[in-house]
Amino acid sequence: MKILVDADACPVKESIVNIAKENNIPVIMFIDTSHILDDGYSEVVVVDKSRDSVDFALVNRISKGDIVETQDYGVAAMALSMGAKVLNQNGLFFTDRNIDKLLFERHIGQKVRRSGGRTSGPPKRTKEDDFKFEKALRKLIMESLKKQVN
Repeated sequence: MKILVDADACPVKESIVNIAKENNIPVIMFIDTSHILDDGYSEVVVVDKSRDSVDFALVNRISKGDIVETQDYGVAAMALSMGAKVLNQNGLFFTDRNIDKLLFERHIGQKVRRSGGRTSGPPKRTKEDDFKFEKALRKLIMESLKKQVN
């Protein structure tokens, strides 16, 4: 098991590294060339700045049982299909039960924007969001470690 992070816009990189260190789990952070990252623990994969290059690099490194952190519903869908556990920066678990609805909502939002409409952005990040994320990540790790033992 490893943790793969869509790290370009990830606000919880430090939390991921701290929790991974506690549990001796490798972390791979994926960024494009417009970012710099060196946390002293993670393997950092730097890819070109083309559209979706980080997403494809991340998906190509997923193994069944990995944990993936991403805000991207498309990456989440691909990761789920490969047997990974997936969560976003606010601790939302992406599952086979909710991914279709999320992808559909993204599609509708894109249609609205393409036709000149406006959609609201995400709310401002809070400490509660950080707490929920850390709790969710710890839960995923504990569940995954139990499965490895059994």
